[in-house]
Amino acid sequence: MNPLYSINKPDFVFLHAPSVFDFREKSILFGPISDVVPSTPVFEMYPIGFVSMAEYLHRAGFKVAIINLAYRMLQDKNFQPAKLIEQLQPLAFGIDLHWLPHAHGSLEVAKICKQLHPQIPVIFGGLSSTYFHHQLVKYPQVDFVIRGDSTEEPLLRLMRTIKYHGEYRSVPNLTWKNIQGEVKVNQFSHVPEQLDDFSNNYSFMFSNATKYVDPISCTAIHDWWRYPITVVMTCRGCSQDCGICGGSNFGLAHYANRPCPAFRPVQTVVADVAQTSHFSQAPIFIVGDLLQPGHQYAQTFFQGIKKIGLKNHLVTEFFSVVPEDHYRLVASSVENFDFEISPESHDQNVRAHSGKHYSNQELENNIKWALKHGASKYDIFFMIGMPGQDIVSVRKTIDYCEHLMDRFGPKVFPFIAPLAPFIDPGSLIYENAEFYGYKILFKDLEDYRQHLLAPSWKYMLNYESKWLSRDELVNSTYEAALRLNDLKLKHNLIDSATHSRVSNSINKGIGLQRQIDEIQKIVDLKERQAALDQLKIDMNTSSISSVCDTEEIKWPTQGGLRYFNIFKTLITDIFNQKNGR
Repeated sequence: MNPLYSINKPDFVFLHAPSVFDFREKSILFGPISDVVPSTPVFEMYPIGFVSMAEYLHRAGFKVAIINLAYRMLQDKNFQPAKLIEQLQPLAFGIDLHWLPHAHGSLEVAKICKQLHPQIPVIFGGLSSTYFHHQLVKYPQVDFVIRGDSTEEPLLRLMRTIKYHGEYRSVPNLTWKNIQGEVKVNQFSHVPEQLDDFSNNYSFMFSNATKYVDPISCTAIHDWWRYPITVVMTCRGCSQDCGICGGSNFGLAHYANRPCPAFRPVQTVVADVAQTSHFSQAPIFIVGDLLQPGHQYAQTFFQGIKKIGLKNHLVTEFFSVVPEDHYRLVASSVENFDFEISPESHDQNVRAHSGKHYSNQELENNIKWALKHGASKYDIFFMIGMPGQDIVSVRKTIDYCEHLMDRFGPKVFPFIAPLAPFIDPGSLIYENAEFYGYKILFKDLEDYRQHLLAPSWKYMLNYESKWLSRDELVNSTYEAALRLNDLKLKHNLIDSATHSRVSNSINKGIGLQRQIDEIQKIVDLKERQAALDQLKIDMNTSSISSVCDTEEIKWPTQGGLRYFNIFKTLITDIFNQKNGR
């Protein structure tokens, strides 16, 4: 194992777990639950908040390490997390339960930490941790939960309390247990409105990799060194009320004490983009619609981008349609740019029930303007499982995708994916399921932890609607994916090899789901598990590119290590370490 973790002993270690801890041994058809996000079904991508919190602790004098256990386990079948954790002796471990699909893996990693180091505190954080904080802290392997979307300062205070044996009741946003095992919930008082002291640039990640000579452990996603996309955050919170999203305005006000979004100073966002462009020539994705805080914010951002002469592809997302002037502004400010938007459905009524209020004509005007002003790629995301959406509606969405490809050509890239595996706790639909026509099938954290071990993604789904049962959602997903895959070949969005690979994966997924359904009828549990284990290899291969190819969601780039400016990276890191940063 790496001796530098003992020599450069970190005070705090961030650990990112796989979705299902023992995914390498389990027989699970994960299906299309991650096809339209950068990570694999293991969800090896850790939250960008890791970097912000790590940098904040580092500035306060703590030594910090980020270890992506999920990526290490994915990359090396012989890697044993317990052996690495055993050699660590920090003041505390930090584990994210931000996205609910980590409900199993995060708690299993915490269990290992506590078994090997019973005296070292284990701290949880993230949106799902916040929602389930009272249940989560009752697990014996969890000592603390820090609530909220801005945990840098509470974490720093907790670390100082641990180090200097202070009073836990003084730490804001903290849920904890006293010596008698009683759960204590401190005041939820730290919800910063000003975000000028938080950074999410990548210099700390490079410094971390250099200090411990372990670039693998802090790798963000499975193919990052080949396709080193970076993200820059613009805000905490959201102004929108999308019905399925736990990070919506309603959701965060409901359980995270964030009644309205807070925005990072636009000059700081520009500075992050500029710094990132020095290290990498790969695409930079701006998280959060730049028009949320108003036109002036977006205009100031692009004026700043124009001054730095950015060459990277700059990718921005829209929460709604925008005027043509915005596309004109982007085109006048940056050489390479791409966009994405999520209308959810072709049906404007379904879209409105989901919290999106614009017409297809407005959507198509936006696509027309984007291409007119030079966009390289415009991604459009549709979902299956939305309110008011039945099988016929899903089919009509694919008809609409064909219309878009006919009209706009191969620069417009439509995607369709199921709302899976979960409707977010805290979202409008989750909290008001009956009103919206849904049935939530399980609500306790332990239910989620157990259902992530189900034999297929169908049995993981935490909902069904009065328009789509679980079976109908699964069947319509595969049917829509097959047809859209054919249409992409027809309109030259993908080549024949990609089409064949995706088509084979979808058809294999359909066959496996039928086999799993039959196996689930076997009464004897050992016999049932043996039958599932025989399908394991096919399950693994059918959980990648199961509704679209992984390359389809990527923006234009040639990828590879040549997209890093290694010299600048090393010089910057040496400078930072010399100056104690």
